Amino acid sequence: MMQAVSVLDRYIMVRYSFFRWRCSLTIAGKFVLAFAMASFTGILALIRIPLPFTPVPITGQVFGVLLSGVVCGAMFGTISQVIYVGLGVAVGIPWFAGGAAYSWNIFILPTGGYLLGFIIAPFLIGHYTDKGVSARRFLSQAELMILGSGIILFCGAVNLSVLLNLGFRETIAKGVMPFILVDMIKALIAAVVSYSILPKSPYIGKRS
Repeated sequence: MMQAVSVLDRYIMVRYSFFRWRCSLTIAGKFVLAFAMASFTGILALIRIPLPFTPVPITGQVFGVLLSGVVCGAMFGTISQVIYVGLGVAVGIPWFAGGAAYSWNIFILPTGGYLLGFIIAPFLIGHYTDKGVSARRFLSQAELMILGSGIILFCGAVNLSVLLNLGFRETIAKGVMPFILVDMIKALIAAVVSYSILPKSPYIGKRS
């Protein structure tokens, strides 16, 4: 019994120490952490499931995007996805969906709008997660992750509609509906992970 309590205490201390360490990092250190989350997103992008009725595939990227706001904070969670998108298009790193490499033309592809959502979602998630302890409860994290997924889908659907000149119903059918269930699952898994790693006490007053 005492050993179990000791393990639990150590676990609580480790997660508290990580976020306190994250907040006290230098700017250079925060960029390194942001790059690590960008790389994690790129690795998850290798998971690609094409769908016959839409040009947009199911990928694992969203999971990494949602967690980047928690791990890096609001500003550097967003920067992590700017790094992900920026390096991908500027250098041609093959870490987009299915290991694809794109240049600047990615923004005129059907998936370009979702990448914009990747950049916006972590800021919202990170901002509210760091704002207070109540936002680190499981239900609060689930709501944030679902909202983040919704932002990604919205940005993607708008771009898809403009690019392919689709009407409202066709946009929803091709750019939203095929992904709602999968993204809900990814959001809930992300909420479980974030809830398990987030300390339930204030780690530091400094925001990132």
